[in-house]
Amino acid sequence: MSIPFNRPYMTGSELGYIAQAHANGHLAGDGAFTRRCNAWLEATIGARKALLTHSCTAALEMCALLAGLEPDDEVIMPSFTFVSTANAFVLRGAVPVFVDIRGDTLNIDETLVESAITPRTRAICVVHYAGVACEMDAICEIARRYGLIVIEDAAQGVMASYRGRQLGSIGELAALSFHETKNLISGEGGALLVNDARHIERAEIIREKGTNRSLFFRGQVDKYTWVDVGSSYLPGEIIAAFLAAQIEHADDITQRRMALWQRYHDAFAALESQGRLRRPIVPAHCRHNAHMYYLLLADLDERTRFITSLKARDIHPVFHYIPLHSAPAGQRYARTHGSMGVTDATSDRLVRLPLWLPDLDQDAVIGAVEAFFHG
Repeated sequence: MSIPFNRPYMTGSELGYIAQAHANGHLAGDGAFTRRCNAWLEATIGARKALLTHSCTAALEMCALLAGLEPDDEVIMPSFTFVSTANAFVLRGAVPVFVDIRGDTLNIDETLVESAITPRTRAICVVHYAGVACEMDAICEIARRYGLIVIEDAAQGVMASYRGRQLGSIGELAALSFHETKNLISGEGGALLVNDARHIERAEIIREKGTNRSLFFRGQVDKYTWVDVGSSYLPGEIIAAFLAAQIEHADDITQRRMALWQRYHDAFAALESQGRLRRPIVPAHCRHNAHMYYLLLADLDERTRFITSLKARDIHPVFHYIPLHSAPAGQRYARTHGSMGVTDATSDRLVRLPLWLPDLDQDAVIGAVEAFFHG
């Protein structure tokens, strides 16, 4: 049987909830299922306000608008991330400033952030890679001293935490993803989390195409009109209904993924002790969510041979990001600060293994990895 990298998981309630959304007579945005999901995110993560969006990309674009970025403003971020992290700010005319990542967690290296700050720096955007938290205390302290806004790209971070605080609840703003490759899914989908109450009203306006429609429906104004810039960032109720079925089982999904993650981790301990590979590192003060399981191999050549070997067994691991600083658009719209040595080496060496529910043949994957190194 072929083992794909990902297979979307269904709890069993999704199609019934979609039918219920249709029966409710409301398939556009901000219906009953959207409100249910927003309330769950606020209660579970601890955000002041949660607003479902049609993608994490949309939520990041809203973050850029709420941050008030203007042309040539700078945003410090890692290069080892998805293009949406940078694009959201480039669309406002801002300049991503890439700094290197840590060798252990593969998150932005907090010790490099302060030296990257210039008079044009307005924000720090962190990316919680693989659901493992960045060093948020140090980053938030730097931001406080320089008057910068902290934005969490927590696309991979649902149900993970840093020193007891849920990812997405720490920065002034945060973005989540419910793409089909994430832990909790809706096909496409995302959410904006607002932790600074000063941004809540404007976030609602931006999300509603620049109108004060939300105030109107709460009876706070007698009509709604165009009051600010914005766009159509709402998801439809079908997406929200699917997600509602997922969040009802969030704890179970996380626990089951954690069991798969740990089984990989235990299985490859001997190979790591032999110096053949490196397993993920999760600091003791971080609680991850088993978003992915990756291995770091010796170099690009070994990784290429590794992927070819597993594909010959009909198992489909994948590599991850091509660093944004090396991309044509990254060289045009952004700049780097300092060496990108860890980022470049990580991009060449990292491979992600299949990790999905409910019936992943994990024995086959483990056996194929061991066969590659012992064959």
